[in-house]
Amino acid sequence: MGTPEFAVPTLAALAGYGHEIAAVYTQPPRPAGRRGLEVVKSPVHRQSEILGFPVHTPQSLKNEAEQQAFRDLGADVAVVVAYGQLLPPAILAGTRLGCYNGHASLLPRWRGAAPIQRAIMAGDEETGVMVMKMDEGLDTGPVAMEERVAIGPDMTAGELHDKLMLIGGDLMQRAMAALERDSLTLTRQPDAGVTYAAKISKDETRIDFSGDAVTVHNHIRGLSPFPGAWCEMPLGGKSERVKILRSTTADGEGTAGTLLDDRLTVACGRGAVRLLRLQKAGGKALNADDFLRGHDLPAGTVLS
Repeated sequence: MGTPEFAVPTLAALAGYGHEIAAVYTQPPRPAGRRGLEVVKSPVHRQSEILGFPVHTPQSLKNEAEQQAFRDLGADVAVVVAYGQLLPPAILAGTRLGCYNGHASLLPRWRGAAPIQRAIMAGDEETGVMVMKMDEGLDTGPVAMEERVAIGPDMTAGELHDKLMLIGGDLMQRAMAALERDSLTLTRQPDAGVTYAAKISKDETRIDFSGDAVTVHNHIRGLSPFPGAWCEMPLGGKSERVKILRSTTADGEGTAGTLLDDRLTVACGRGAVRLLRLQKAGGKALNADDFLRGHDLPAGTVLS
């Protein structure tokens, strides 16, 4: 049970190691494109069709007919990775051995929807993937296996996502192999250290240069490449929104939001950040040098 690209390596790993996939559940195809005229299947849906697995795309699992259809599969276990629906009790109890979730954090830190982004935005130096047996709470079940990963000082959410999704696929297939051998050990999550990774809202994507440089840098890389942290720049005589996709901390002090040089070094409330990769609305992402070839942004320019 999964939907985005993050879940694909887990499906591939389970299939590759010979586990029998009774069915794949994923979110229904969604309208896409500028006008919403194109209907697009999820990455898991497309991969399932390549592998020849039956695909189910219910809008909800709350009705009795869907729950009975799930039970009728006679599955030993359900594997869940970023499925996108809350599983009702009837689904959690609908297999012989329960439901196991691959979650991209070191639980109980960062329970919830956006653990990768939140870990980077908070300046965490380490995160990981955990396989957890699901219960009715939000990522509260006992943990079976974990794999830890260091977060580099300039690593973006996209880079961490790609690393964790591969580790997660391998970890889940190892957990299922242990479950098959009846050697999987479950450990209750500690009560201390619980934090929640709320879904990223549009209201928090704008860059606030009044914060210290490390906080600003973490904000930028935690939202890169999606949804993207942004600021407004004076370009061609008008203010335009520009996404900042990569940055690094830099030396310098000044009024927050002011360029300190002609190389996109921006003063923060304390310290400075250098903007390394940028993207105008409707344009392609450019490295700073290429961006500056088309735009005059001298020292003293104010970003907001």
